[in-house]
Amino acid sequence: MTEKTTEKTPTIARIWRGRTVPEKADAYESYNYEAGIKPLIEKALGVQTFREDTPTHSEFVTISYWENVEAMAAFTGGDPTKIHHLERDEEFLIELPSRVQVLRTRSSHGRLG
Repeated sequence: MTEKTTEKTPTIARIWRGRTVPEKADAYESYNYEAGIKPLIEKALGVQTFREDTPTHSEFVTISYWENVEAMAAFTGGDPTKIHHLERDEEFLIELPSRVQVLRTRSSHGRLG
């Protein structure tokens, strides 16, 4: 007897970007993980975080994967493109992001994550 899988397939990627000054980057990465990423991990099908350090700033990118727009909207409380700033984002970020990017998955190849 084979077991049926109920694993959901992501069809939507929600991409958030934020920048901080280099001297605050490590502290923000830690804060962002605790306050933003951990709750996201509990709701999204998957989450990836990225960081690029330059002499003038550190950019953070978070990509969360969702079964559909409705699932993402349930997490955001309505508009899936609406930004939900963390309590201390103003303290860390150079500017507060005004939007997230929502993309439909067209294809995936190779090993991800």
